[in-house]
Amino acid sequence: MITVGILAGGRGTRISEETQDKPKPMVLINGIPILGHLIDSLRVKGAEKFCIAVGYKGDVIESWVNEKGMSATVKIIDTGEDSMTGFRVKKLLSSTDDERMLITYGDGLSNVSLEKLIKFHLNHGKLATVTAVHPPARFGHVNLRGDKVESFNEKDKINEGWINGGYFILERKVRDYVVDESLPFEVEALPTIAKEGNLMAYRHEGFWKPMDTLRDKFELESLAREPKVPWMA
Repeated sequence: MITVGILAGGRGTRISEETQDKPKPMVLINGIPILGHLIDSLRVKGAEKFCIAVGYKGDVIESWVNEKGMSATVKIIDTGEDSMTGFRVKKLLSSTDDERMLITYGDGLSNVSLEKLIKFHLNHGKLATVTAVHPPARFGHVNLRGDKVESFNEKDKINEGWINGGYFILERKVRDYVVDESLPFEVEALPTIAKEGNLMAYRHEGFWKPMDTLRDKFELESLAREPKVPWMA
């Protein structure tokens, strides 16, 4: 199983109620940092080695890793408080001698199959794979004819297209595409790779949920109390 790189250096401004004294990946979900839930879910799927790119209050993550006795399998890489994801991805890809790495965000959870994702990537032979997911259904959908409501129903995620769900498989060469380290990975490198025809999408229809707001945190806490936790499947 390839090494997993986790982007965990951002400030988490959209959930600032929780991130005054800790980085976003350390926000607790039922007493456990979401980063802990993420690592546990990846281990269940076969991951063994991890590199975490830290920045804002990175010492909090490093202390937690040491306290949990995970320092043998979890490597901390300080990428600076104000770095963009482009620089962080480049540092992660340079942190091992592996030919490729699975890189994901430290503030979301999914039941994506790592085995199927890696197999998809190896089969197409391109430089990069991004996991495509449907956006969460947040609002009720209103069908109108003039001013008359013809129907009202929950938004159908299937009709909402696809978005970047993280869980990238990136060949080591991708680091060469990060030319301007002050730009996000999603703004500079990925569009360039896509324009070359070297970016493929693995379509994930299963569970995926980011933690962008307090509402998301509360929803994840509710899901974590279910008999079958969805991201551990």
